[in-house]
Amino acid sequence: MIDDRPCGKVRRMRWMPHVTVAAVIEESGRFLMVEEHAEGRLVLNQPAGHLDDDESLTEAVSRETLEETGWQFRPTAITGIYRWRHPANGETFVRVAFSGIHTDHDPDRSLDEGIVRALWLDRAELVAHQARHRSPMVLRCLDDYLSGAAYSLDILNDIL
Repeated sequence: MIDDRPCGKVRRMRWMPHVTVAAVIEESGRFLMVEEHAEGRLVLNQPAGHLDDDESLTEAVSRETLEETGWQFRPTAITGIYRWRHPANGETFVRVAFSGIHTDHDPDRSLDEGIVRALWLDRAELVAHQARHRSPMVLRCLDDYLSGAAYSLDILNDIL
């Protein structure tokens, strides 16, 4: 980008990827998903969201899962780390996907704005609705989980 300041120097825009987390949660061959409004359409996604400044990645995925589904979630492994550039707007997302254990459910909990509902789908149902996935990361995270990808949480370090 050209800067219009009098000195005429070329200045680049600062690249700022979105750091997100996602939960891959399985029960009897079905996966906890959310149906949500995004970019003017109704999409399917894992429980997922942005990392907040004051939390760890594991805290973020537990919080996002609760806020979007009403389920408590305890991450036990990392399924993968993914980088994706949105083709329409060029924004880059870095997603850390976790697998783990879901416990208590509060079916009366109000879900985050934009979330229509939480639902359980098997892989075949997700493939049948692939055009409705929020991003290609949805199926990739699921398939990595199904292939046995499970990296230790010990690789995560918060340097404070």
